[in-house]
Amino acid sequence: MIAGIELGGTKTVVAIGSPEGCVIEEFRFPTTTPEETLTVASDWLRKRGQPERLGVAAFGPVGIVRGRQSYGKILATPKLGWTGFSLLDCLSNAFPQARITLETDVNAAALAEAKIGAGVGLDDLAYITIGTGIGGGILSDGRLVHGALHPEFGHLKVPRMAGDDFPGVCPFHGDCLEGLASGPAIAARWGTPAHELPASHPAWDTQAWYLAQGILALVAIVSPSRVIVGGGVCQAEGLHAKIHSKLIDLAAGYFPGVTEENYVLPPALGQNAGICGALLLATDC
Repeated sequence: MIAGIELGGTKTVVAIGSPEGCVIEEFRFPTTTPEETLTVASDWLRKRGQPERLGVAAFGPVGIVRGRQSYGKILATPKLGWTGFSLLDCLSNAFPQARITLETDVNAAALAEAKIGAGVGLDDLAYITIGTGIGGGILSDGRLVHGALHPEFGHLKVPRMAGDDFPGVCPFHGDCLEGLASGPAIAARWGTPAHELPASHPAWDTQAWYLAQGILALVAIVSPSRVIVGGGVCQAEGLHAKIHSKLIDLAAGYFPGVTEENYVLPPALGQNAGICGALLLATDC
């Protein structure tokens, strides 16, 4: 039995699936406290059997480097009650026979899009998600990128748009990319949640401007062959084209790949990229 858990800041997805990353059955529910969330996920899985392999795609920051004291734990997150919680200990106790692989939700989504989604055939791509927070996963030369921790794309400090005095909502950095362009930032800036804003609203030009600034940094540092932008906020009509157009302007002809028609795309797997990635992680463990 192959199982996956996508642990997001707002919702959690638990599924059983195939070695190819295809979901056979899934259950989605709100992310609450650590104990309650993982109990719901574990109980759902037990009713379907005992997983032999379990892939976990978690929101960050999370310790994903084996051998470090932080491995398996949620780190300094603004999500109340989660800092210091050990996902690995909890799930190992629930499923002692399972082989567990832990990754960030965005790295898992990047893996899924490269294997079975919009990046098939590519060894170098970036996956960005815009929702409760902003995260970035990077596949470079066929490998998911880790360092002492993992990429923290959402906490880049980006140039401010002319005339923009919005202070930002990040509790750590204020006006980092996440503080300026996440779902909560949009709601605070415009007084309306992102999903209620029409495609013609000026919020989307502002959003595209900031996301293009962040993507330019990725282009300069890791040179992805494609950038996939997902998450609930990025379902707004026309947003990907706005981001790409602004990115081309910012690149100023220096990065030739940026001008390719399909350089900035929505995820082919839609809202399933993370859970499909979790299943693929389980397969690789």
